[in-house]
Amino acid sequence: MFGRSILLTTSEQLAAVLALIELDGIARRLVICPPETALDQFPALIHQCAIDTIVSDYELPAHDALSGLRRVRCGPAVVPPTESLAAESPTADVLATEWVLLSSGTTGAPKMIVHNLASLVAPIGTAAPSQPKIVWGTFYDLRRYGGLQVLLRALLGEGSLILPGSGESTANHLLRLAQHGVTHLSGTPSHWRRALMSPEARGIAPSYIRLSGEIVDQSILNALHSFYPQAAIGHAFASTEAGVAFEVNDGLAGFPAAMLNSHPDVAMKVANSSLWIRSKRTASRYLDGQHGALLDADGFVDTADMLELRGDRYYFLGRRNRVINVGGLKVYPEEVEAVINRHPAVWVSVVRPRRNPITGSLVSADILLKEASPPDHRTSATQQEILEICRQNLAQHKIPVIVRYVSSLEIAAAGKLVRRYA
Repeated sequence: MFGRSILLTTSEQLAAVLALIELDGIARRLVICPPETALDQFPALIHQCAIDTIVSDYELPAHDALSGLRRVRCGPAVVPPTESLAAESPTADVLATEWVLLSSGTTGAPKMIVHNLASLVAPIGTAAPSQPKIVWGTFYDLRRYGGLQVLLRALLGEGSLILPGSGESTANHLLRLAQHGVTHLSGTPSHWRRALMSPEARGIAPSYIRLSGEIVDQSILNALHSFYPQAAIGHAFASTEAGVAFEVNDGLAGFPAAMLNSHPDVAMKVANSSLWIRSKRTASRYLDGQHGALLDADGFVDTADMLELRGDRYYFLGRRNRVINVGGLKVYPEEVEAVINRHPAVWVSVVRPRRNPITGSLVSADILLKEASPPDHRTSATQQEILEICRQNLAQHKIPVIVRYVSSLEIAAAGKLVRRYA
């Protein structure tokens, strides 16, 4: 397997973990497929990543794109785990393996983002563990950046990790986390909201909770503090391209403006309201060459996450490419959602544009309430209270014109709210 370019596709996370441990430093390139990667995406991946070997724990179907490639089966009974992922002194026989992660974009082909083990472990460090009995858990899939971060923290900290089961329900996952005494638990805000809706959420007592992957608003932080008063709660800014930039541990949404200049290993700046990051934690490039340069001339990654400075604190507004245009005025859906979610009856909301012949778009909100009830039993009082909160905190063009109560909101495989524009 030395020097090969490998496509890693597994049905089980444990098989992927063992293969990653075994192949880093041996393979030239590891392309890590998240579980929803479709077979019809394989030809482009194989061509653009110069794949010569496929490692899998299941029988691959016949396909022209797979002909001529070496196939290797992996799994707990096939691939022996090495002792540790902790870096050893490199030798002439050890390669700096490229770890290619696929983006979780909802449309089009995924981006192919190149990391290596050094950039992935850079936010973690290799200090001796101060808490040897840490039991990590995560709602992430370990074949994505967020999940890999948890895996590496568990390995380098010599802790334990409770893997999410393939297709496992949130309730069953929480039961297993409780059975194994989880101490540290990580996921997106959407993961956490779904978990808190389950009665099994009362069965765990983590000492540390970590959120990342989506904008963290005050409502989810307050809910977690209420559920788990014993837990330290942090939310990290991280993306597959930029890596982990910083973590906020003061219990508040956003981050202090002073953090832009306070991290010795991460350079940050705000340009045109977007957060830019430079560090050894960032990916090196896009592999496919179709998305332009990842880094600018000074080595910064434009995250496209838009910020607003209020007093001495920056708040995330949303992604630059998700702005709603209302008569030429910008609306970031996440900004409106954060305001709606303040209402005590609201679990979560999703804001979308609705086409309008006059303004181009109108702001529409789908709202999931904490206590479901038939639509005809919902009084207009809750809606009026929600709209009043919006009027007090948002400009007129940002206030939802259409409000719908829904019984559920879709969460993508990556743990983020699905945002489909009408």
